[in-house]
Amino acid sequence: MNAPASLSRRLFIRTGVTLAGGLAVGVGLGISPAGAVSTSAAPWDKSDGTNPHDIDAWIAIEPDNSILIRYTRAELGQGSMTSLPMIVAEELECDWSAVRVEYGSPGRSLREGNKYGDMSSVGSHTVKDSRLKMLQVGASARVRLVQAAAARWGVPAGECSAAKSMVTHAASGRTLSYGDVAADAAKIVLSAEPALKAPEQYTLIGTPQKRVDVPFKVDGSAQFAIDTRLPGMVYAAVIGCPVPGGKLASVDVSPLAGAPGIVDIVKLPNALAVVATTSFWRARQALAKLHPEWDVGEAGSTNSAAFNAEYRAAALSGAGASARKDGDVPAALAKAPKVIEALYEVPYLAHATMEPMNATVDLRDDRMEVWVGTQSADRTLAAAARVSGLKPEQITIHNCYVGGGFGRKSNNDDMAQAIAIAKQVKRPVKLIWTREEDIRHDRFRPQAAIAFKAGLGADGMPTGWQIRTAVGSLFRSLGINPVPTGIEPMAVEGLSNNPYKIANTQVDCILKNTHVPVAFWRSVGASQNGFSIESFVDEMAIAGGKDPVALRRTLLAGEADWLKVLETAAEKGDWGKPLPAGHARGFAIHECYGTIVGEVVEVSMKTPGMLKVEKVTVAVDCGHAANPLSVAEQMEGAVIYAMSAAMYGKITVKDGEIEQGNFDTYQMVRMAQAPKIDVHFALTGGTKWGGCGEPGAGPLAAALCNAIFALTGKRIRSLPIMDHDLAASA
Repeated sequence: MNAPASLSRRLFIRTGVTLAGGLAVGVGLGISPAGAVSTSAAPWDKSDGTNPHDIDAWIAIEPDNSILIRYTRAELGQGSMTSLPMIVAEELECDWSAVRVEYGSPGRSLREGNKYGDMSSVGSHTVKDSRLKMLQVGASARVRLVQAAAARWGVPAGECSAAKSMVTHAASGRTLSYGDVAADAAKIVLSAEPALKAPEQYTLIGTPQKRVDVPFKVDGSAQFAIDTRLPGMVYAAVIGCPVPGGKLASVDVSPLAGAPGIVDIVKLPNALAVVATTSFWRARQALAKLHPEWDVGEAGSTNSAAFNAEYRAAALSGAGASARKDGDVPAALAKAPKVIEALYEVPYLAHATMEPMNATVDLRDDRMEVWVGTQSADRTLAAAARVSGLKPEQITIHNCYVGGGFGRKSNNDDMAQAIAIAKQVKRPVKLIWTREEDIRHDRFRPQAAIAFKAGLGADGMPTGWQIRTAVGSLFRSLGINPVPTGIEPMAVEGLSNNPYKIANTQVDCILKNTHVPVAFWRSVGASQNGFSIESFVDEMAIAGGKDPVALRRTLLAGEADWLKVLETAAEKGDWGKPLPAGHARGFAIHECYGTIVGEVVEVSMKTPGMLKVEKVTVAVDCGHAANPLSVAEQMEGAVIYAMSAAMYGKITVKDGEIEQGNFDTYQMVRMAQAPKIDVHFALTGGTKWGGCGEPGAGPLAAALCNAIFALTGKRIRSLPIMDHDLAASA
């Protein structure tokens, strides 16, 4: 059944019905399921980031005993907008079902001396780095509420306790709700911060809880930046120089002379924008009639074939900086009865978020409001000030739900363009990048070539290995001062700190950039390093006549957390158990942002060359899981994201230009291709709290390619897999 042309897709989601007349999807605009913790369809602060019932910058308690907890990071679909408030609520001892969640305001943080601190959600550090602070926020508020109630009763605070948003004086049986005493609690200043619970005392942390943002994303009411509508708003479409780093030379604007609805044509240093009334489509269609000339410089003669050759040469023989040097690798290789070598290569990758880059700007003489999806609201505020020339306190950032980030929404190139356009047109402007613009003007995952050489003893065990990586410098591309050692942590993570007990280990790093801009991509260095090192460990096992899991078990001796993950993944993934003909399994294990993930991938090939990923078994150790449901979801999402990259991901350059532009040339895994994914926890507890948004991506490509080798005998050393003929003989 087709929806009427006047019915938007979002409205159809909210109000759609089945053919039988029943409700298809949705729980009603702005309404959360009964008894469930909630947030808002528009998650930003409605005014200046304060509430009349604040007891501090993070918590407001209404007289009706409902509780607002502010989330000061960004919600990209990773679920930490639920996990961090859970951590606050754990120590606050409040009724979780009475909680609602709202973004903390970067403006308020600025006014109050950087009260919220780092507001970014990058590097899988949101829960990991905010956990102690949020526990303290909850504990401090709870103690002040107890003290306020005790003062009301005239009894010692030590005789009172808090639970389920109520303070109780056990001796007299009296109770007061948090709402009753919140105003008094807000005035109390503690002489010292209270002690925190031990993990074994948690009652909310560690329990699976549904995400607070999901109801609004299901019923279509969630406010993403691309949904912004303002009175008098105009729409901008933009095209950038097709060669990264190039500039706009000239453009003949006469084809748009007198065109209806065209507000302005804006020339930017490296792009051209058309601004229109009514719709983005009108602006986009008008822009297509212009044919700007570009100054592409020397980069206009570059191509991927040359890049590939340069990276290979650098990895094999280029001068590099030493990231790790244990023992004497040259001597170990010289003495080894058997030496194996391999070169692994990965291409540039796009982020390809579901929501393309977009920003809406309302710029006035003395103030500005910005609606944007950003991973770092505080940094976005600072960037908006730089670009606009206004003071930060004159700017309001409305951070919307982010329709996928993966690292891309940390750099607000769209906002900078929107501000520049707004300066010229003097009206509120909404800028949207097309999918082609989004992919071709991404800040990509770096290209890399990683060379391995290992010596094996007579017993088949490795006696020494050399690892040399040639990879793009993220710092250099982002304009950050390069590290003086010539080694970036992201370039060698998972290589220089690998846990394998091989006495002679050498890791070298060669930072090499082209004109193609690079930046952080989900799992960062683990995306290329997990693939290469875990594939080569598999090669060492096969060359030495070892089972791949058994070799890792030996090389990980003494690493209790690694071994727990390995054993869990192997057991749950049925490693070593018989499979039907035409099926095989592969294994990989990798650490990323303090979390160890092991994966067993089962593949099949019933028709020559037609690979099917049947199942992925994931074992994860992040120490503790604030919300196990969110952790499991992130592992599942990371598997699909990394599987898309391994199977199809490739950004190539011809004449300096990015060749891919949409999902026809930059493919994703389709629903029909999605494997069964089982997630199992192998938590080691203690003081360990690892990140969870990215680590699941690290081992996937290696486990998948190791499974392909087990099935076909064909070793995949360069991605994507689609470039290889799996039907051909090995």
